[in-house]
Amino acid sequence: MHLRFLSLMLCGWFLSAPVFADQEMVRNECKRISGKLASVGFKECLDKNLQLSDGRSVNNAPILIKEYPPLLDRRKPLGKVLLVGGIHGDEYSSVSIVFKWMKTLDEHHSGLFHWKIAPLVNPDGLLQKDSQRMNANGVDLNRNFPTPNWEAEMQDYWITKTNRDPRRYPGTGALSEPETQWLIDEINEFNPDVIVSIHAPHGVVDYDGPEDGPHKLGKLYLSLLGTYPGSLGRYAGIHKQVPVVTVELPYAGIMPKPGEINDIWLDLVQWLGKHLPARKVARD
Repeated sequence: MHLRFLSLMLCGWFLSAPVFADQEMVRNECKRISGKLASVGFKECLDKNLQLSDGRSVNNAPILIKEYPPLLDRRKPLGKVLLVGGIHGDEYSSVSIVFKWMKTLDEHHSGLFHWKIAPLVNPDGLLQKDSQRMNANGVDLNRNFPTPNWEAEMQDYWITKTNRDPRRYPGTGALSEPETQWLIDEINEFNPDVIVSIHAPHGVVDYDGPEDGPHKLGKLYLSLLGTYPGSLGRYAGIHKQVPVVTVELPYAGIMPKPGEINDIWLDLVQWLGKHLPARKVARD
């Protein structure tokens, strides 16, 4: 009897140990995120029930995700939306606003869309002592995606147009970085109908891809910034024909006011509600 009880106890421990380890990793990342971002509290981060993805940064920090799956007992979702923040580590607001929108989804997810969310794609860039645009290898992740003619175009872009600006260093080759490798895998596996990428500080809505982007989101109006070799917009929006809505917040270090955060979200959801059914018809 005692041996059987001990066996069951050990079995339960082995089964729960990996889960406990995962929870500790998430807890540790929430500590680091809340220690860096004044607008994201530790409890707020924990309450999101973020999960470990398969992704790790250069410094082996986990890339956390949250999925809001279909609610098929209510409705069939109009489509899949991949929402990402913090590709550039010094754009604090691009991470913080995603946490605020996840709070909205926690309360109001209706199954209208199938969401997959990564609030911080570049943890090393944000969470080091002095946050930086690039990852721990000094690579601008938004120049590291595998766009056509990457090597030839990147030489012209980085050497000629940026004069070897270290903040725009594209890396030694396309997909040289674990963070961009992870995001490409997520795009291929999740197969989103739309990608929403949050940046700062241009204060506009940018759009790359087929059809038309949103005219306005809150007080942010559509202003096409163009694409660059190795950018997510050029890779997904132009090359893969997956629409990329880039929300460029006005300030990297200052959050929009709560009303504006809500207005951007409501306009985005409204645009998705109109765009995704039309996109499905066009693709069919």
